[in-house]
Amino acid sequence: MLSIESLNQFYGESHTLWDLTLEIPAGQCTCVMGRNGVGKTTLMKCIMGEESVRDGKLLYRRRAWEPLDLTRRKLEERARLGVGYVPQGRQIFPMMTVEENLRTGLAVRRDGLRQIPERIYELFPVLKEMRHRRGGDLSGGQQQQLAIGRALVIEPRLLILDEPGEGIQPNIVAQIGEVIRRLIKEDGLTVLLVEQKLPFARKYADRFVIMDRGRRVAEGEIAALSDELIKQHLTV
Repeated sequence: MLSIESLNQFYGESHTLWDLTLEIPAGQCTCVMGRNGVGKTTLMKCIMGEESVRDGKLLYRRRAWEPLDLTRRKLEERARLGVGYVPQGRQIFPMMTVEENLRTGLAVRRDGLRQIPERIYELFPVLKEMRHRRGGDLSGGQQQQLAIGRALVIEPRLLILDEPGEGIQPNIVAQIGEVIRRLIKEDGLTVLLVEQKLPFARKYADRFVIMDRGRRVAEGEIAALSDELIKQHLTV
């Protein structure tokens, strides 16, 4: 689904991503892990176009026979091509209603649809119940569901989630995990997420990638995430 080839990124003179090469297979959930400050969020922002890269390529296969180079495309264009993004911190519009927040995602749909897909309310019934409430009045977990729903409005093929379980109650974290599995199984979605919680990763991800100092240092099937790797790269 996505091939990251020799990606390098800088903040000023600080080299943050170092020749990063990575394959994100279609129809699976890949979890990017690592200690704080190793470049996980920077990588997600580069994929989505919020941060520019010095060199390297981002090849996106919306269709298997049609690889598209995203590297220099604008954020809005990447969204139109089917890349959904839920940033760390959610970034919903607190003064807008739930329904208005969801409608903001419609602007980048390629087909011009102006109705919120019923699938969003099927996955997150609470959003339908609260569609007339302001986003800022929702709990943290409900806001996270709203942020994911907004990303799903475009009916993406690739969904990027940056720490979807951060700061929310465990039952909502579990609901989000189950939604991820449904999206993969029922909709054929590809999911790329950053997540620090090991139980979440082991339960809901298919593959893992570990980063350290802007480099990929380990990857594999989630069953291969050993105690040795955790101790070496993830424990503080």
